[in-house]
Amino acid sequence: MRVLGTLNEYQARLFVAERALDLGRGGISRLARLTGMSRVTITQGVKDLSSAAKLRSASSGRVRNPGGGRKKVEDGDPALRVRLKEIVEETTAGDPMSPLKWTSKSTRTIALELTRSGHPVSSVTIGRCLEDMGYTLQANVKTREGAQHPDRDAQFRYLNRQVKNFRRDGAPVISVDTKKKELVGAFKNAGRRWLPQGKADEVSVHDFPHLGEGKAIPYGAYDIARDRAVVNVGVTHDTAEFAVESIRRWWRLDGERHYRGAGRLLICADSGGSNGNRPRAWKLHLQALSDETGMAITVCHYPPGTSKWNKIEHRLFSFISLNWRGKPLLNFETVINLIGGTNTRSGLKVKAVLDTNQYETGVATPDEEIDKLRLKRHRTHPNWNYTLLPRNS
Repeated sequence: MRVLGTLNEYQARLFVAERALDLGRGGISRLARLTGMSRVTITQGVKDLSSAAKLRSASSGRVRNPGGGRKKVEDGDPALRVRLKEIVEETTAGDPMSPLKWTSKSTRTIALELTRSGHPVSSVTIGRCLEDMGYTLQANVKTREGAQHPDRDAQFRYLNRQVKNFRRDGAPVISVDTKKKELVGAFKNAGRRWLPQGKADEVSVHDFPHLGEGKAIPYGAYDIARDRAVVNVGVTHDTAEFAVESIRRWWRLDGERHYRGAGRLLICADSGGSNGNRPRAWKLHLQALSDETGMAITVCHYPPGTSKWNKIEHRLFSFISLNWRGKPLLNFETVINLIGGTNTRSGLKVKAVLDTNQYETGVATPDEEIDKLRLKRHRTHPNWNYTLLPRNS
């Protein structure tokens, strides 16, 4: 765009308009941001280009003197920028000194406030001024994880060593977790999908649970090495018993056939929820699973606050959400079919099953049952890493 400095105002307008037409849709806006030329000026240039007569007179047409034309509002009213800066820096909602109490600071709202205070201006001008002042539209960024556990990095290294060790021996390694509970019924589901014009799905105005069939609780067991998963969809409560039953179903439906004769299993799980490292019922039901399968079951928990690193989150759950976006989960059959139909270009395959068992909350775990566990805690952070050995071996 250095060539603009060698052209007069009329020629520059035509030059930029031609480039905008070459870019197609959105070209005028892009060139306006790039050159600082207003959209009105570029649009006028486009009109000029469409007129053969004006093109022929480009060399002899009226040319605006350098610096000519209407001045920018902010240049003619220096106090405008000062007042604008004051407004955008007032960040306390409800501050009695703020002219924008409990108001989101959109360009339209700021323009109205400035106009009321004697600085008539449009929202477009406000946007341009904010960009000149170094402001951009920003979204919230999830970066604050809170205080980090001192053993966090050491646990990650230990967990990764365990995964490599199990995979080297051909033993199964699964990542487990519960996906967000979903209301089942004619409720709005976030996202959009392609449908014929005017054929959008009609759903309830209010997301009242009693208007639907209940809640779906998808618990996934994801095979890290094979890119395969089994999702067990519960209908009652996300308990430790339900979590272990979901792992049991993964083993029966997929794992047992591929890992026939395996002597051990590694489970990578979060530190909280139904499969957390604290619930005693989690270990009790895992012991039962170990006894049934004859496998030693090792569990390695991710440190608190690091669930986003759990592979099931970004290798399975994220794709399930993409697959059913914009589709109302009308009934449990729909939930099962949408989860089971999830796949990726990398080869992800998912099986989904409905679990109609009743899982009760608040069930006590007797001390005598805990004493019977064949629980072997590891030397490295024993609360996060442990193995349950089969009691019948």
